Amino acid sequence: RISVIDWQGRTLIDTFVHPTQPVTDYRASETGLRPHHLQAAPKIEEVRKSVKQLLRGKAVVGYKLWELFLFLGISHPAIDTRDVASFVPFRKNLGYKPSQMVPLKVLVNKLMGRDIGYGYEHPLEIARACLDLFRSQTLWEDLIQQGQWPCSTLDDVPEIAHACFT
Repeated sequence: RISVIDWQGRTLIDTFVHPTQPVTDYRASETGLRPHHLQAAPKIEEVRKSVKQLLRGKAVVGYKLWELFLFLGISHPAIDTRDVASFVPFRKNLGYKPSQMVPLKVLVNKLMGRDIGYGYEHPLEIARACLDLFRSQTLWEDLIQQGQWPCSTLDDVPEIAHACFT
């Protein structure tokens, strides 16, 4: 499932993707996914084209963005990514080492005082939580304007995903 929202949290894309392989376990309790969700889902090529067009020229906010980029087989300029998973000030604020990745549920709970992921993980809830985390402070953009990069390096990103960031 791919979900993309705008700055106001409005849904721009929210679609399942037709699997390229047979599904052997829907993990319905964690995903909410059932066979009927995938029957009429668009193919990955169609979704890739839509997402790529939508993201072109925009800053993208999310959690572990490399997973989305890898899944879709796209790349995006690193300078236009705002990945809350690699934002060092969040890690330091919570007492984590700069190299430690903080789970999204922990970030949202500790920094925003709310819980996400009840029932199952919903991509729109995750997208809105990431956007709320990003908007909760101005330090990120201030540091970038000063020529500093406030995120951990590509060390967080699996080597296979390095090409996702241009």
